[in-house]
Amino acid sequence: MADGKADDITTNSLADEDMAMFIGPRDEDEDAPRRDPSDFSNVSSPAVRDSLQIYLREVNAFPMLQPDEEFDLARRYREHNDSKAAFRLISSHLRLVVRIAMDFQRSWMQNVLDLIQEGNVGLMKALQKFDPERGIKFSYYASFWIKAYIFKFIMDNWRMVKVGTTQAQRKLFYNLGKERQRLLSQGFDADVGSLSKNLNVSEREITEMDQRLGSADLSLDAPFSEDSSLTRMEMLPASDTPVEDLLAEEEMVRMLKRQIKKMMPLLSDKERDVLERRLMHEDPVTLREIGEKYNITRERVRQIEARLIQKIRDNFSENLETTARQEGQNAHAQGTGNH
Repeated sequence: MADGKADDITTNSLADEDMAMFIGPRDEDEDAPRRDPSDFSNVSSPAVRDSLQIYLREVNAFPMLQPDEEFDLARRYREHNDSKAAFRLISSHLRLVVRIAMDFQRSWMQNVLDLIQEGNVGLMKALQKFDPERGIKFSYYASFWIKAYIFKFIMDNWRMVKVGTTQAQRKLFYNLGKERQRLLSQGFDADVGSLSKNLNVSEREITEMDQRLGSADLSLDAPFSEDSSLTRMEMLPASDTPVEDLLAEEEMVRMLKRQIKKMMPLLSDKERDVLERRLMHEDPVTLREIGEKYNITRERVRQIEARLIQKIRDNFSENLETTARQEGQNAHAQGTGNH
């Protein structure tokens, strides 16, 4: 970064497939003018422009570093965790974060200070991972971390619901607009087929990403229409079990437990043991364990268990019939009394 060579901070030639989504092809950018960090034409809010100008004045107050000075500071931080060395490295590269953030601002079109803040986090992460002995400039290495953090922030905040949750979706999110603009600038029709072929993804993925990017967030609490008080949430089909079914199921479980409790005194020791230790226990024992306790075979225990289950079913069914019959008689009696 010495001798005023500020252009070095946005070099995009590192061959790294894992970070390729943050960098874009060189051939489409080489002839394009570089973005001036002091150009606020895409920053619409006066308050944001004022804050950004103040921030830039503060950032420009930090001196640039000579290559040997940068190497020495990076080695001091890596070997001795020198906080003063870290501060000088970070502060001298804040211009880099602004430059990259302004490039991303073309698609973000919201508060660029948010992008700068995320980029600064990426810059600090880069310092933690940087190894000066590898012979790579820190600005070159840090640019990838800065772009990664800014890009993740855009992905997480583009919509209330995330538009890209996999690496392939994030790469498509970043490259789709760039590829469409490239085709249009060359006079080609940027249709789904061309985009699919050039980006090496299916047409379905292109269509789905277009729909995600083009659709707006809708509140489920908002009215379904202007002349209706129903909300979109109320119009959605219920995916859970209906409340009536849940209540009926809970009542059946309570009835079954009451019936089993009444049956307990009528069961033999073996049946009671099978019921408590196998059928009703959260961690049931094996047939062998019960068989060893009573000196009987596993098959004999299985027969006892099967007979016990059938006995519970018969008893429960009989109880349900009795309860239903009694409720019918009570309802008939109440109807006769009303007349």
